[in-house]
Amino acid sequence: METSTKTGAESGPEKPAARPASLSPSRASDFMQCPLLYRFRVIDKLPEKPSEAATRGTLVHAVLERLFDAPALERTASRAKSLIPGQWDRLREARPELAELFADTDEGAAGERMARWLGDAERLVERWFTLEDPTRLEPAERELFVEAELESGLKLRGIIDRVDVAPTGDVRIVDYKTGKAPRPEYAEGALFQMKFYALVVWRLKGVVPRRLQLVYLGSGDVITYDPVVSDLERVERKLHALWEAIQLATESGDWRPRPTKLCGWCDHQAVCPEFGGTPPPYPLQIVAAVPPPAQESVRVAESGEA
Repeated sequence: METSTKTGAESGPEKPAARPASLSPSRASDFMQCPLLYRFRVIDKLPEKPSEAATRGTLVHAVLERLFDAPALERTASRAKSLIPGQWDRLREARPELAELFADTDEGAAGERMARWLGDAERLVERWFTLEDPTRLEPAERELFVEAELESGLKLRGIIDRVDVAPTGDVRIVDYKTGKAPRPEYAEGALFQMKFYALVVWRLKGVVPRRLQLVYLGSGDVITYDPVVSDLERVERKLHALWEAIQLATESGDWRPRPTKLCGWCDHQAVCPEFGGTPPPYPLQIVAAVPPPAQESVRVAESGEA
């Protein structure tokens, strides 16, 4: 899981805007969803309100990570649920802006909402035990930060929820999702993040992960995929095309919105032209216009090939 964009309260004084220097699965998905959203998050660093769903996901991830600190036989559902209050306190201490989550109602109603929210987190944690048996798992890595530089100079980075290594040396990359599994026609998009991580591991270690596993706690589904070299080479080509499109937009300042159904959940409607808003002044120097060949790069990046 990757963390979302920091809010102003979390990040403190903003650093001067800088050109993008690397690509993560979340930011790649942002650009493919809407180039203007990518600009708002990466270049303008506009603050975003914390959401109940995203924060619950962060909390559940923290609980599942910490559970593996206990001896195997003590990794029970009751122990996992007992970790929730402490992890929630730690999360609020690290991110004071989370106080906004339940602040839009009176004290009594806010307490009820938080209790329901924590109850939902408990149910997600409980469901995990129906999908995997932590007493039989000894992860090689948890919340692993990975970074690789491709031959082209493109830097890829991200955080992998869990890496399992079998006695045979086979590597499994596992990612927890607190939402529901996508419909089959959208499964390829969900696997993009996992193939991204597999590419980074391959370039770092020279080993193609044996299995990619998405664990959907919201619906109780587990989706697996066994990548091959041709898959990862295809993802690498896509990321190069995507990065070229990002660089061209960075130089030209041409970040066009791409309206979708997801716009209804965007925090930046007030500064989006699609909603009658005006983006803030572009904070980087415009040094070139987008040449016609760039359009082909953009089409490749948007093609959905992964």
